[in-house]
Amino acid sequence: MATDREEITHFFTDLQDRICQALEDADGLGRFHEDHWERAEGGGGRTRIIQHGAVIEKGGVLFSAVHGPASEAVLNQMNTREPADFYATGVSIVLHPLNPMVPIIHMNVRYFELSTGVCWFGGGIDLTPHYVDADDARWFHQQLKTACDRHDPAYYPKFKTWADDYFFIRHRAETRGIGGIFFDYLRPENDEHKAALFAFVQEVGNTFAPTYTHFMRKNRSLPFGEAEKNWQMLRRGRYVEFNLVWDRGTKFGLETNGRTESILMSMPPQANWLYDHRPAPGSREEQTLNALRKGLDWV
Repeated sequence: MATDREEITHFFTDLQDRICQALEDADGLGRFHEDHWERAEGGGGRTRIIQHGAVIEKGGVLFSAVHGPASEAVLNQMNTREPADFYATGVSIVLHPLNPMVPIIHMNVRYFELSTGVCWFGGGIDLTPHYVDADDARWFHQQLKTACDRHDPAYYPKFKTWADDYFFIRHRAETRGIGGIFFDYLRPENDEHKAALFAFVQEVGNTFAPTYTHFMRKNRSLPFGEAEKNWQMLRRGRYVEFNLVWDRGTKFGLETNGRTESILMSMPPQANWLYDHRPAPGSREEQTLNALRKGLDWV
């Protein structure tokens, strides 16, 4: 039987449930608050927000399934002017930790189809440490490579490069973090290929919880002080800049009249900007900035 949107949607709802439970277990204190919402044009979602946890200061695990007439912006993105309806579903996650030694993480897995018959998958996972630790970076990328290699050895190098290019703050000439994998517009050629692409997207989604809870457990008790918190606020500011200026998911959500509170859940609880801030030579902060560039080979 061909993979249909009901099967895909069911996987995403279950994925949201499993990830939220894993994060609550690892945090030990924080609990998710859930909002059900409906989109006037069609569909809706479940927004789950966690705040003031022992590890996670603020985060969101979102599920949505929305549909309706495709906007002109969406049709232009697909290089078509033929009127069509769309259906889009997926899970999106951003977590901002309390301890600067625990990294920010983002994941998105999604499916999109038009009434014309065109459909595709997209998604990825990327990590944004406040302080880049080479061992942590190598471990993270190895988890993603292992997940990719189970489906196609060409996936990791291709999608790793795509992530480097996508999560790039052009006006700062620096990457948002240490990257990960990113893929979009994976269009199935037939039913068998669609099932294979869906299996890969499932693999990516299932990789998230064990990967991030590893960092929660490993780094949650590492010491930090005021200097590290100040740096964390500056790195959060860079995160905000990317999401509001360059992130296509944020733009798509706003252009399709999505729920604003859910779309902007990726924002940290606090952030900071200092004019022309330059870290001290040889400092951990300078070393981190030097690692925020494309093309680093972590595995």
